[in-house]
Amino acid sequence: MHHRPLFSRRTALQTTAAGFGYMAFNGLRAAEAIRNGRPLKPLAPHEPHFPVKAKRIIFIFMEGSMSQHDTFEYKPELIKQDGKAGPGGGTLTKSKFQFRQHGQTGSWFSELLPNIAKHADKLTWLRGLHTDTPAHPQAVVQLHTGSANAALTRPSLGAWLLYGLGTPNQDLPGYITVNPPPNFGGAVNYGSAFLPAHYQGTRITDQGYLPNLKPATNSPQRRRQLDLIQSFNRDFAAQSGAPDPVEAIIDSYELAFRMQGKVAELLDISKEPLKIQEAYGVNDKGPKAAFARQCLMARRLSEAGVRFVEICQGGWDHHNNLHKGLIDRTGSVDQPTAALLSDLEQRGLLDETLVLFGSEFGRLPTMQGPDGRDHNITGYPMFLTGAGLKKGYVHGSTDELGIKAVSGRMHTNDLHATILALMGLDHERLTYRYAGRDFRLTDVAGEVAREIFA
Repeated sequence: MHHRPLFSRRTALQTTAAGFGYMAFNGLRAAEAIRNGRPLKPLAPHEPHFPVKAKRIIFIFMEGSMSQHDTFEYKPELIKQDGKAGPGGGTLTKSKFQFRQHGQTGSWFSELLPNIAKHADKLTWLRGLHTDTPAHPQAVVQLHTGSANAALTRPSLGAWLLYGLGTPNQDLPGYITVNPPPNFGGAVNYGSAFLPAHYQGTRITDQGYLPNLKPATNSPQRRRQLDLIQSFNRDFAAQSGAPDPVEAIIDSYELAFRMQGKVAELLDISKEPLKIQEAYGVNDKGPKAAFARQCLMARRLSEAGVRFVEICQGGWDHHNNLHKGLIDRTGSVDQPTAALLSDLEQRGLLDETLVLFGSEFGRLPTMQGPDGRDHNITGYPMFLTGAGLKKGYVHGSTDELGIKAVSGRMHTNDLHATILALMGLDHERLTYRYAGRDFRLTDVAGEVAREIFA
């Protein structure tokens, strides 16, 4: 499909010079939305394919592959065979951490996660996940875009959701990623690829910094700058032969201006009651405080109408220093994650919010070196909670040693198809025509795990 330039180079350069280039030129490009049947205001809310409860997603991404054998996956047979040779080589090694059951469902958690364990009865487990590649960069990109080939860039999950559903708050980005993975795929993980660029994620930090959006001058000055730019745009729109969607471009600049005020206000978590800040751990020191800020931001952004929020905690690639490293990492995420779930529930938001917690793959039950575990792509868990799910439900399982998925097997394509369905989107109908073919998040695969639906 031929993609015609939106507006003249002169107009684009004027906009960039005024500081709106990132959001208005690279980030929104609203005129492209008329392709594939979208209206001139493509971020306006769209009706889902079928009615559902979930209105928004919070994805809590543990980058580097969290060891399920030391956190969520209790395997009595692994304890029995501790020290013996594993089926594929290596020495089977039980966890050094104690496990016990929690809640009426009797879900197993290690001692590392006492706060998340309190939510045991509201979690929905996917225990039969598998993916295609044991390399972090490709696996992270596949989890976010459906394709492990970073050279063939595909739109991210969040971009597909915005394309399919739009966003309810027109003064805010519909897709925000906080502290996104810096190394494993970078911007590909929240990009829009060949979808119109206004569907890409807006990157921020846990300190509330928005690259290219934070105003350098006061609002009256920015308003005068924008009015000047808009006068150029309206003159351009009045010319004979001007592209029809120029009015949408003008709207996109106004949106960028509104975002500069609204987003900064939302990210100011100091306005939260001290009790809430303490519940998340915002005033603690080190990595825990940083992740706590992410979790509290996620709640504030979701409550304000952001459709998709992703938060990230790296440092889970424990080929060595496994046990000390796990104490550190779980100590950073356990309290803030549990506080986020409690906060969403207390505010009545969890019934309309889908929360996903997991890594790009898992870890083996065998020991690597003196104190580590290698990658496992054949069987690993994630949990979901919130809107549209059976609470306390387990879908799938791995073998007795936790190596391979043996029931309820779900490939990454199946995970994406299921997430889209929970949001009211049929993954086979959510397509975008590009380069002569119809693309979708799940490519030519994907089955929905309807067993987990409430």
